[in-house]
Amino acid sequence: MTMDSNSMPMPMSDPNVWATAMNLGMSPLGLSAQTLVPDYEPNVGPMPEFSPMNPLMPGLGLVPDVPVVKEIIHCKSCTLFPPNPNLAPPATRDRPPGCRTVFVGGLPENSSEQTIDDIFGPCGPIIAIRKSKKNFCHIRFAEEFTVDKALFLSGYRVRLGSSTDKKDSGRLHVDFAQARDDLYEWECYQRMLAREERHRRKVEEDRMRPPSPPPIVHYSDHECSLLGDKIKDDVKFAEAVRVLLTWLERGEVNRRNANNFYSMIQSSNSHIRRLMTEKAQHEMEMEEAKEKFKSALAGILGQFEQIVSVFQAASKQKAWDHFTKAQRKNLDVWRKQVQEIRNMHNELLMGIRREEEMEMSDEDMEDPPSNKLSEDSAASQAEALKEENDSLRCQLDAYRNEVELLKQEQNNQPQRSEEENTHSQQLSFLQQALQGMQTQLLKMRGELKQRESDLEKSLDDKQQLKNEVQTLKEGLQNFQSMKNTDGMQLKTSQKDDGDSEESADQTSEVSVASTVVSVASTVVSCSQEKEAPTERSLQSPVQSERQALLVGIICTFLHVHPFGASLEYICSYLQRLDSKITTSEVQVLLSRLPCTFRQEVTGVGASLEKRWNFCGFQGINSL
Repeated sequence: MTMDSNSMPMPMSDPNVWATAMNLGMSPLGLSAQTLVPDYEPNVGPMPEFSPMNPLMPGLGLVPDVPVVKEIIHCKSCTLFPPNPNLAPPATRDRPPGCRTVFVGGLPENSSEQTIDDIFGPCGPIIAIRKSKKNFCHIRFAEEFTVDKALFLSGYRVRLGSSTDKKDSGRLHVDFAQARDDLYEWECYQRMLAREERHRRKVEEDRMRPPSPPPIVHYSDHECSLLGDKIKDDVKFAEAVRVLLTWLERGEVNRRNANNFYSMIQSSNSHIRRLMTEKAQHEMEMEEAKEKFKSALAGILGQFEQIVSVFQAASKQKAWDHFTKAQRKNLDVWRKQVQEIRNMHNELLMGIRREEEMEMSDEDMEDPPSNKLSEDSAASQAEALKEENDSLRCQLDAYRNEVELLKQEQNNQPQRSEEENTHSQQLSFLQQALQGMQTQLLKMRGELKQRESDLEKSLDDKQQLKNEVQTLKEGLQNFQSMKNTDGMQLKTSQKDDGDSEESADQTSEVSVASTVVSVASTVVSCSQEKEAPTERSLQSPVQSERQALLVGIICTFLHVHPFGASLEYICSYLQRLDSKITTSEVQVLLSRLPCTFRQEVTGVGASLEKRWNFCGFQGINSL
């Protein structure tokens, strides 16, 4: 039983029938009962000299807006059956930039690279096929547009030969694949496009950039003669003046070529009359243009007045009653518009007339001085040139003086260096003196601390001696009381032996009294010896810590002034630190320390002056 696959009617809405047709190798019918694929032989085309047209041939793009009908595709080693059109299209991932690699899944288990090449070869040239042991592979094409053709085969069912084994059949799933080589080549291509765009923009900017002015030549006699001829020419005057200005700013003027520059400046000054005539001519043209504008504006205003009078005549009752409501409305709108335009032009014309009146009044006010200026213009120009010449001479003299001063400064540099050396030596001496005074102050502080410690020790010894004296006095009193009691007892009990015992008692009492007196005398002598340094210390010229601070400050101040300082100068310096210090207090303090401060009298007659000097280094040897 033979069956024609192209004449078998099948409804397209039934998916089971569609699957049966694919298994049998039949093409289903459309809704109009017409076959989707016409009768043709694979090896014979519609014309004997042309090969059959395949929608997957390279170079034939797919139109996205027109619905594409999928057909059965016959390859050398397999057959591709289209999917059910009622099913949803297969899902795909986002397309990577520059994608030329596709992922193909659902391949038959018995498929080979030759089979994959037969299926996807018509899409375009293939660079590489990476087939996995499982039922998928990666295909890298040479062009990006061939990936869209490969995605067209997603959903097709593959059958190897005429076998119905599961290992010889499969359903293709084609999707975009992300490959590093594609991304790298795409980035290189984008960088190339960016370079080309930058080059194009640069070329366009260079083309649109105005040409730079030619460089101005340096001064020479030949160029000066050429420039003099150009300055006299009215056409080349602007360019020649620019060159002259550049030469003057560069400082090309000297005594040798001053006459040439003067002649060029004089010739450029001669163009003032020409420029003034041109200005007057342009002003006359402007006045004529204003008159023309005023006359034209007056004519326009006259026509506007005529139009307004027409609308006013039409708005009278004789003619107004014959118009309809719509016509009356339009006439009102037109009349208002014409009146607004007329008023605007009237204001413009009145403004022009006001400006003319103001200009006329200004000219009347300026007429007398203008006549005087025209008469004295030549004299003023001559005076201006003389003043410029004098100013140039003054500048030249000033430059000469500056050069001479620079030369003198260069010659005086060694003298300045000697002065700097002397200043540095003085500073070093002062620094050394300050360091010596600091060391002396530290030593004096150490000695002061040592004396304070000795004083504290002597005070402690004095207190101990006082305590011992008090104990001795108490013991003496006790002894006297005991003596009185014993004497009474001895008088009553031993009257017979009184003479011998009384002599013994008297000797013992005398010995005890002598010992007590000797101990008291030693204690008093020791206390007097200990109190002696305290009394001496209390009688020192520096009686408080404030006076000691003043002495130290005055010492440092006079040490910095080796030639001495007056009492008023010293007091003014101290009053900056403490405003309560008086001149008498400072004088008394200085006079108390003759070994530390010495007063000297300098000068003769009216220049007689008393100065205080620091003599501590010499006075320490005399103590």
